[in-house]
Amino acid sequence: MFGLGATELAIILAIVVVLFGARRLPEIGAGVGKAIRNFKSGVSGDDEIDVTPEKDQVAEQAPSSETKHEP
Repeated sequence: MFGLGATELAIILAIVVVLFGARRLPEIGAGVGKAIRNFKSGVSGDDEIDVTPEKDQVAEQAPSSETKHEP
């Protein structure tokens, strides 16, 4: 894998843990996974790509209290 041995990978992992902390690693991994998934779907030519963050999608789907109700 890119000419890196187990020792080099362990050193890189240790540096990443020191820089970002162990608690943020799952968040970073999830972000990288989503980025790779979006990149692959963009390269494959999928037309329906939704790049809106999840929390914004939920807010848009919730009914608004500003809607007018007619009798």
